[in-house]
Amino acid sequence: MSLIATLARLEAVRAGRAQPAATVRHRHLSERPLVFVPLTTAGEAGAPLGALVGTDRDAPRLLAVPQPRDRDLRFAFLAELADVVLPYIDSHADAVEAAERSETDPETGKRVKVEVELCADAPQLIVPSRAGIDFVRLLGRSMRFRRTAEQDPEAPHPAPPRVPLLGRWLTHFGERARVPGSSLLLALSDVLARHWTTGQSSLEDQHLGALLAWIAPPQGASGAEAALRAELARDAVGQLECPPAGPATDPAFDNRLLAPAIERYDRARSALAASEDGLEADDRLGSLTTAEQDIRRLVERCALPTWEKVWDGLDLLRTLPEGAHVEERWTRDRWSFTGHRDRVLAGEPPQPRRDDAVTAANKLATREREQARLDAQEALDDPLVMAGRRLAGEAFAGEVTDVVMTYSEGKRPSPRPLVTVRTDDRPHLGERVRVYRSLGGKPQSAEFVAREEDGGPETDGTLIVLRILDKMGRGKEPEAGSVPEKGDHLCFTLFEHEQRGGAKLPDPEQTPWTHGGPPGEESVPEAPDPVTEEDVL
Repeated sequence: MSLIATLARLEAVRAGRAQPAATVRHRHLSERPLVFVPLTTAGEAGAPLGALVGTDRDAPRLLAVPQPRDRDLRFAFLAELADVVLPYIDSHADAVEAAERSETDPETGKRVKVEVELCADAPQLIVPSRAGIDFVRLLGRSMRFRRTAEQDPEAPHPAPPRVPLLGRWLTHFGERARVPGSSLLLALSDVLARHWTTGQSSLEDQHLGALLAWIAPPQGASGAEAALRAELARDAVGQLECPPAGPATDPAFDNRLLAPAIERYDRARSALAASEDGLEADDRLGSLTTAEQDIRRLVERCALPTWEKVWDGLDLLRTLPEGAHVEERWTRDRWSFTGHRDRVLAGEPPQPRRDDAVTAANKLATREREQARLDAQEALDDPLVMAGRRLAGEAFAGEVTDVVMTYSEGKRPSPRPLVTVRTDDRPHLGERVRVYRSLGGKPQSAEFVAREEDGGPETDGTLIVLRILDKMGRGKEPEAGSVPEKGDHLCFTLFEHEQRGGAKLPDPEQTPWTHGGPPGEESVPEAPDPVTEEDVL
């Protein structure tokens, strides 16, 4: 945790409410996001209990599994979920715009620009907390390899055709969520905690009710008091007034309400199966329907408070203006969505269970590069974030006190002006260290020359001499506006604004034997998991 974040937490405790950690919104918010509030069954990894899902705050779609251990009911839940999610995804897949992309010409081997289709917008999935992202990823992994009756008529427990397709999309959303700065799949608790600092730990921030209590406490209560009430307050029957943000449920809810309801459902279903005449079957069918409706009401009761708080959090985020680089990162999300749409339409197989060495290395390099780019862009977009980098010695700001025009040595001397900046910051500058400032949206680099301490009344602070190196045009004299002038207030960073790509990795088929080779041999596809007795109810 940075020093400024620690100070913000202390200030939040003193003030009794969360403190702003940003002045702009650093994540894209769609005008019509799909909110997904899932619930899972205790003791059953990945077994869905129910969910609220939809794009309309006032009309959520309720999905429930009356018996989570029944594979057929779970597949019915997933098929119903696909009926909601896939049309939302398809609504963004048709509207496209022309865009240019660099590709390698197979004949010449050179990079050329080609015109391709780019989706005009992309779907956005919002879950309450980080655990919701893990559940989406788990659902995708469990669904994308399911065999349908069309693919394998003899497959036990065939899945509806929509289920594997939804699994591929959820896997893509889950993988994209691991890329720093991506907004295709967002955990609302993480986004809120990025923009407001509370007086509690980051683990406690994952409770959406407690987090919102710190950001907007009720009248006459502090954030700590409101957060404690959100975490612990119970009603007359011992149930939490603000259930956890899912997918886990409260043990008191499981033991006192859910387990008896599922037991009544199981008894009603067994009685219906044992009925002998039509009149008796009708009565027992009515009992089964009543038991199922009771479970649906319980699921809705547990998920609805979180559903409302997700929309409250979105309303809070929309009060912040969007950062300057947010649209650029959303464009990369659109490219990602368009690429996966094209792979699905081309009939390519689903994502593998494990990536090969080259794909894994590329993913890791991409995430590292995007993390560095996100850190730089957030600081450039937000003076409050830049203040933290300045406090850490990674940037400095000040007033230009002197500009001396000098030139490089050589046959064609180029301008290399010396700029003196007075600053109160303490940047970690070493000999010939490069610093950068934003000039027309592009980074202009300078070289550290000297530092001079001066305690006089007119030059209070530190004098830092820099040599400007680029972005001054190709002429002998610098272009207008490319060189700072005396009296300008500037901010220089010790970190680069643009991230460079790494070395090119070999193609997967050229991977050495130490990483999955040897070259030239076809890899044997991994066999699907066998069906065991535990898979059948």
